Amino acid sequence: MHQQSLFEIPKNEPLASRMRPRNLTEFAGQTHLIGEGKLLRKMIESDNISSMIFWGPPGVGKTTLARIIAHETKSEFITFSAVTSGIKEIKKVMEDAENNKRLGIKTIVFVDEIHRFNKAQQDAFLPFVEKGSIVLIGATTENPSFEINNALLSRCRVFVLKELSSNDILTLLKRAITDERGFGKQKINISEENLKIIANYANGDARNALTTLDIITTNAEEDKNGTIQVSKDIIENCISKKALLYDKNGEEHYNIISALHKSMRNSDPDAAVYWLARMLEAGEDIGLTDTNALNVAINVYHTCYFISMPECNVHLAEAPIYMLLAPKSNDCDVTYGHLRC
Repeated sequence: MHQQSLFEIPKNEPLASRMRPRNLTEFAGQTHLIGEGKLLRKMIESDNISSMIFWGPPGVGKTTLARIIAHETKSEFITFSAVTSGIKEIKKVMEDAENNKRLGIKTIVFVDEIHRFNKAQQDAFLPFVEKGSIVLIGATTENPSFEINNALLSRCRVFVLKELSSNDILTLLKRAITDERGFGKQKINISEENLKIIANYANGDARNALTTLDIITTNAEEDKNGTIQVSKDIIENCISKKALLYDKNGEEHYNIISALHKSMRNSDPDAAVYWLARMLEAGEDIGLTDTNALNVAINVYHTCYFISMPECNVHLAEAPIYMLLAPKSNDCDVTYGHLRC
């Protein structure tokens, strides 16, 4: 648990923290929630905030939006960590929040990665949410329907935050170059084309983009006039590989599985290998079975077992390529469907 000023910037703070948006005007993306006339913006502007869950991928502004809400509604802002906060700490803060309420002070309790809280920890918030002693804002990258207790979830409004567009991130990068909180006091020469490379590399993650920009400017050379020259070569040297969104246990896992299956049904080898490679690069192997290519699948499995990654990546690609090029038949599925009937 940590109580702090909303936008404190300690010395040597990373660029992503220094450039944290301070208000809705600076906030990038999520126009479906905080655009003019949208529900969440109306709630903030009317100071009519209720407990809510922010669900979205990393780096889209869940924590920042919670801070802005606290700032705009003049509320105490307290953060909790699932790792360090036990039931005792939660109850202590809830008592303080009730005292604040009697003094007319609102308390917003922000729980990052709320899906990591166990049932007992989540239940500890419940009576205080019900009484209105606190406004709970939880942030999660996982589907809250599966990860949050039904009793608590039913008392919270769920807002889905989307990954940022490249244009959203480009706007943030340009601001970081000119804003005094970023590199505004330095001379940096970087073209818009190179900023777009960074924006595309970030894959919708603002934190990733700003961290990458920070690394690049640190490694770029300074000319005789004191200007930091950011070239395409420097960017390519600092960017090792594109960050690909993939969660082994969450919905993105099933989205990518579905994409792989569809590409195989459509006999598209390039697409199939892409989705396979995306799963592998994210750190997970995949095993496929097919009655028309079972021997190939088993042989590929054994090859991967003995050779291991990364040497077996070509062998592993053989299984989906073989199956997508093989004649298709849905006889087994149809037969099984008849049996269920």
